[in-house]
Amino acid sequence: MAAKTPIRPLKSTSAAHLAQRTQADLKARLARIEGHVRAVRAMLAEGETCEDLMIQLAAVRAATTQAIAKLFEGHMETCVTSCVRSGRGQEALGGLKAALTTLLRQV
Repeated sequence: MAAKTPIRPLKSTSAAHLAQRTQADLKARLARIEGHVRAVRAMLAEGETCEDLMIQLAAVRAATTQAIAKLFEGHMETCVTSCVRSGRGQEALGGLKAALTTLLRQV
């Protein structure tokens, strides 16, 4: 098994924060993901089939991907927009590229 690359924190490019509606949406999505993961653990303990486990884990992955997409959208609407308005567009673009590189490395 290959060693994991340590995740380093990205430099913040904005003092802006996610909109309340985006935060609420993400919290709900994460709660559902957490519930799905608990259910998968229970399925594993109960001896469910590999196929059923893989289907449920694929659903967890899809839900996580949707949460990432929502976060990315919110980031563009708040943080990146704030940076561009304050004349820090290049800095925001650099931060965005770094975040995308990290996300895509995980795919």
